[in-house]
This record gives sequence, C-alpha cells and structure tokens, in this order.
Amino acid sequence: MVKSSYYQAGDAKQWIGRMDTEVDLRVHQRVSVVDLNENWNSKGVAAVLGFCSEEGVRRNKGRVGAADGPSALRKALSNFAWHFSKDFDLVDTGNVFCRDGNLEVAQDTLAEAVSHLLGLGAFPLVLGGGHETAWGSYLGLRRAFGTEAKIGIVNIDAHFDLRTPIEAGNSGTPFWQMADWAKAHAANFGYLCLGINPTGNTRSLFDVADALGVEYLTTDQLSSAPHNSVPQQLRQFVQAHDYIYLSIDLDAFDAAFAPGVSAPASLGLYPLQVLPWLKYITASAKLVLCDICELNPSFDIDQRTAKLGASLGYRILQNLVSTRAI
Repeated sequence: MVKSSYYQAGDAKQWIGRMDTEVDLRVHQRVSVVDLNENWNSKGVAAVLGFCSEEGVRRNKGRVGAADGPSALRKALSNFAWHFSKDFDLVDTGNVFCRDGNLEVAQDTLAEAVSHLLGLGAFPLVLGGGHETAWGSYLGLRRAFGTEAKIGIVNIDAHFDLRTPIEAGNSGTPFWQMADWAKAHAANFGYLCLGINPTGNTRSLFDVADALGVEYLTTDQLSSAPHNSVPQQLRQFVQAHDYIYLSIDLDAFDAAFAPGVSAPASLGLYPLQVLPWLKYITASAKLVLCDICELNPSFDIDQRTAKLGASLGYRILQNLVSTRAI
C-alpha cells in the first residue's frame, strides 16, 4: 500500500483512443489503470509509474520543467503500435508528485511505491522527473531486496551524478547518496556509468568516482567501439551482479536526438548505439527496475526527446517479454 498524499492513482483518460481490431491496436488501447492501494493481478506485469519532480534540477540550478516528463513520455508511448503477446499486461500505476519542494518526502513515497511493486512481482518502469528520481528508485529496490542483495547499477548518463550534497540532495547527487547508503548499511555499491562526457564532469568528480570504485566508459571510448556491439565492461558488470537496476538519463544522448533535457549534449550517444546494451541487459534476466529521467518537455522539439525516451522504454519491455523475464 502507498498511503501518502504525494501519490495519486493513474488517469484512464490519458490512454483513451479509438478501438481497432487486435492486429491494429496501439498501446493506449491495451494499458490498464490501477491504484496501488487496491488489489490487482500484478505477477509478471509491467507497471508504469511517474515521478513528477523537478525540485532536484532546481536545486542543481538546471533548467526546470522535468516535472512534466512523465506525462509527455506517456503521451509518446500511447500511440506506439502494440507488438506484444495477448497475455502481456501493461498497467499505469499513477504518479508520485513532489509538492511544495518537499523532495525528500516525494522520494520516500517513490521508494514505497517501487518497493510495493517489486514485492508484488511486477516490473516497475519509472518515468521521471529529474535524475533525483534515481535516489527514490534505489531506496525502493533496497527496501524490497534488502542489504544482502548484490545489486548492479547501470547508469546511461553524460554525468556521474556523484556530487556530495551540501544542504540537501539534488539531481546531481543520487549516486553519491546510493554509495553513502551502501556504506552505512554494509551493502555492495556496484556502479557502471556509460556515456560519461569529460567536459561535463570536473576532475574532482572523476576522483570521487575512482575512490568509490565506479566503473565508466566515456563517449569517446564508446564511439570507437564496433557498431552494434556490447562493451565488454558491461558484460562483465552484469555477470558479476545478481540484480540490475538500469537508470537512463536522456541527457546522455546527443542534442540532435534529445534536445528536451536539462543539460543538452553536443557530443552525446546515438540511440541505435544503445539498443544492443539494452538487449544484453534484459537478456540476462537480471533487470528488475528501470527509470527514464530528465525529459524536459518545455525545451523539446517535435516531441523528439519524449519519443526517444518512450522508444527506449518500449524496447526494454519488448526485450523482457521476448526473454520471458516478465
């Protein structure tokens, strides 16, 4: 149960469209809306959950607008053609809102919702929100799986997000918060970041990453890899952990594909470059949680970034279904 004024169940109106035959269906015609505080058949279900927050971005002095990300991602996803089996269930479990700047309460509510979904056997697909979303996602995963679980965090991102909180957490601190939590609870901290842009990370952040044993590949390193390949570092990382939490920050992608983010990338990743990584991660049957963050619709062009984020989420679900992971 998620008894909090920060949580609101989904709205079926977001998904209403015309009815077609089975072979002509689109996502909005197959998604179901559920309330996390009610009973529903959740085993093996993919559950969309929004985190409507831009407070972390505001605290980090970035371009605000990410609170509208979940709605834009849903809108983009809703019109995609339905290429899933008849027995696959996709549900919308509503949104967690950050109210009056109370980010910590909102993150705790998100953690409660994620933990609840994992406990029910569902696969949470969290739609952010700034990358402060990740701290709530991680807390929920730890609440569900405990401190003994060997969790590997794969972050597709231009930034480490390992800044030390000065007064409070923000969109640049979530992975430092995870490391700090893991240390305090004697849990593992396995963190691989793919897409690091050296110009967007100070020398001190590289030093923090090295001190914490963070693994990473820069955009330059990834650009020289063969087309349609999976980095060996990613293969080894996935194999070394029991569970994988995937976080996707859309600012990892080149601004040509993702203009609608808080910090656009001039030399970022290409979407097709990332698809083999997603396929490998999902094929491992270790992926238990994914969030897609940093969409800022107010700066998007032709819904380009929203469609990219929705496409990545869609591919992840397709891969999970094809490998029978859900």
